[in-house]
Amino acid sequence: MARAAHSHHHHIEPAGDDLTTAARAALEARGEQWTEMRAAIFEVLAAEQDRPSSAYDIADKLSRARDKRVAPNSVYRILDLFVASNLALRIESANAFVVNAHPGCRHDCIFLVCKGCGETTHVDDDALTTNVRAMAEREGFLAERPVIEILGRCAKCGAQSVQD
Repeated sequence: MARAAHSHHHHIEPAGDDLTTAARAALEARGEQWTEMRAAIFEVLAAEQDRPSSAYDIADKLSRARDKRVAPNSVYRILDLFVASNLALRIESANAFVVNAHPGCRHDCIFLVCKGCGETTHVDDDALTTNVRAMAEREGFLAERPVIEILGRCAKCGAQSVQD
């Protein structure tokens, strides 16, 4: 049964140590290790919770923090693991990632991406994504991971552009 739309942006979300603990548990439940590098990448991603980060952004931040070069390819591999493990979500249009504040919650992705400030809100609407999957199936297409991205302006940036 489809659930009503809801936005994780407006729920109380785990943060800091609680989010890291949930992410670590989810990764280890898949039989993966929570290594020092994976923890560091997750920490950088979680620090920017509502703003997508690219692998290059994360590699730069880690390189500066460690005073040692971190290759973006290494970061991409870990981000791919995080997406497969539901610890991170990929913003396709920006080739960037956001932390999944609810690692135990699986839904097709609907993102509201602000072109002004970059804030990204992950919204779940199972009825909408069920219809998208059904439409794909009618066309003889098996949808693996529907992602819907809506580019526009958040309330804060929309109000600013009206004032400008």
